Amino acid sequence: MRVTFLGTGSAMPTGDRFQTGILVAEGDRRLLVDCGCGVLHRLESDGPGYEAVDTVLLTHHHLDHVADLMPLCKARWLAGAEGLTVVGPPGTEALLEDLFDVHEYMQDRIDLTVREVEAGSISVGGFDVEAHETEHSMPCLAYRFDDRFAFSGDSEAVADLAAFLDGTAVVAHDCSFPDDVDVSNHPTPETLGRTLADADADIGRLYLTHLYPHTEGRHEEMLASLTDHYDVDAKMAEDGLSVSIDQQ
Repeated sequence: MRVTFLGTGSAMPTGDRFQTGILVAEGDRRLLVDCGCGVLHRLESDGPGYEAVDTVLLTHHHLDHVADLMPLCKARWLAGAEGLTVVGPPGTEALLEDLFDVHEYMQDRIDLTVREVEAGSISVGGFDVEAHETEHSMPCLAYRFDDRFAFSGDSEAVADLAAFLDGTAVVAHDCSFPDDVDVSNHPTPETLGRTLADADADIGRLYLTHLYPHTEGRHEEMLASLTDHYDVDAKMAEDGLSVSIDQQ
């Protein structure tokens, strides 16, 4: 399995990070998890191209996770691609209906399949995935790809999510702000480290992502804060970073 970080930023641009998007690939299977602003461009510069991705799995519907959905649909239509499947939490069908109502000229241009899922076992894009509800300001799902890779989506650091991530080789986790920012709906390094430690979660490597501009110049400080509380190989995710994960 290969995981490529297409966008590791947030709703506030830094200039170096696009909004959220992660490509999970294995063999001829490719699944795009989230599709924030800039992800379409990054698919071309650091991925297989938008024509090679026909399935999108959404964690939730905040703009920085869905902004490039319509640009992806249009690019695939112009390229002659047959269609697109979008899978996400409840409300995904209404989201796509509203988007196509706004962009009327796109209706019937692409063979669109929309599917809503809830927590539990799902099959999407040829992958068997476990979905888990997170603690965020709107319904959001974390996703786990067997014991190899998991993505927290947007979430506070909470015990049940830490337990869900236990035993995963590589985890990408929301860690939007440094410790001195008073924030809800997202964790800081200290709260994330303490929560993972309290859960005694066994994680091989942890990538911090969904980074706001507040984190610029403070990456080492954030990693040190997290690992002061939780012993893990922790790194900052970067746009374009591609990680190969062996079968566990």
